[in-house]
Amino acid sequence: MTTVIREASDSDMEAVGALHLASRVTAYAGIIPAGELDDTTPAAMAEWWRERWRWERDDHRFMVADDGGTIIGFTYAGPDEEPDAAVLHAIHVTPGRIGSGLGRSLLADVETWFRAHPGWTRATLWVLEANARARGFYEHHGWRLDGTTRVGPIGTAMVPQVRYSRSVDHGVIPR
Repeated sequence: MTTVIREASDSDMEAVGALHLASRVTAYAGIIPAGELDDTTPAAMAEWWRERWRWERDDHRFMVADDGGTIIGFTYAGPDEEPDAAVLHAIHVTPGRIGSGLGRSLLADVETWFRAHPGWTRATLWVLEANARARGFYEHHGWRLDGTTRVGPIGTAMVPQVRYSRSVDHGVIPR
């Protein structure tokens, strides 16, 4: 089958919810305490995405990687709080496809969208401070720490996060 990156539809939300939860469980193992995601279900994640997309679809982009009718990855991006910036809110790949190049394809797709948006000079994203695999992925693709940190919830755990930034034209990050 050929994987196609396409706009998410309302009928994709169940698959997106299940993928998002599976991705979190895999990526955050050893980072957040066991059991912190136990109260989260794929259906709850699907509803969360359905509701978020309902309110943000006018200025956000929600793309899925579809492999013969199976959702194997997704990205979600939109404007940042800072007027000249975009934010990559989410990029997730089904655990069995990590390392296959799918993440790189999804990232390239969203970066192309960032470059096409007038007024955005840079893009940001947040990642768990202890998520070495994700941090290495972003750094390999030109994203750099910008010194901004926060503590936010993942399940019921509060975890340190770091922000990465890059120029949308892939040049030097504006200060």
